[in-house]
Amino acid sequence: MTDQPSTIEIETAPNPDYAVILMHGLGADANDFVPLVPELRLADAPAMRFVFPNAPEIPVTANNGYVMRAWYDILLFEGVNRRVDDAGIERSVEGVRALIAEQNARGIPAERIFLAGFSQGGAMTYHAGLTHPDRLAGLIVLSGYIPSEGLIGESLSEVNRSIDIFAAHGAFDDVLNVSLGEQACEFAREQGCKVEWHTYPMPHSVCMEEVEALRAWLGARLVS
Repeated sequence: MTDQPSTIEIETAPNPDYAVILMHGLGADANDFVPLVPELRLADAPAMRFVFPNAPEIPVTANNGYVMRAWYDILLFEGVNRRVDDAGIERSVEGVRALIAEQNARGIPAERIFLAGFSQGGAMTYHAGLTHPDRLAGLIVLSGYIPSEGLIGESLSEVNRSIDIFAAHGAFDDVLNVSLGEQACEFAREQGCKVEWHTYPMPHSVCMEEVEALRAWLGARLVS
């Protein structure tokens, strides 16, 4: 993803003060989390711009080479382990940084931008967020994991080591075992991040209780 991806944008009110860049999961697209905006019920919060980018369409090795939207190639599924394409992660990080830079140019500074994502998009949230050179507002990781601890460890950003993170996972997730989310949470805490961790009795999905918890977490970090 060397070029900026196509996006869907939704603003809760004119002249937004904050932005949320939310990345979809493997094989999904930018439309996947558009319904989340009204579900968050942010009418009384400062104006926000939600940016939903599309990952590029690439062959995914672990899925028999099928072409689908993916932030990076997954080479092999090994139970709770993943072998991933580090170069692909780095290319997508460049695209995320381009999206952040666009929001900066439109008047929203990095410290008012949240990175968010579900599943593989959550993995990108961890990697792009914890390595971003400018302080961000926070990270939102839904059913995500850290794709490459070694790669992320090489380029951790000092300014984001203590960043606030909302992380949630389904206890019955049969796509990304909840232990992957727990490992990512522990890694982030070891770096100094302030992680709010939630589990819910659900599979690889999002539930309303989770959305309500996210609404409260976001609301506590939005200043008019």
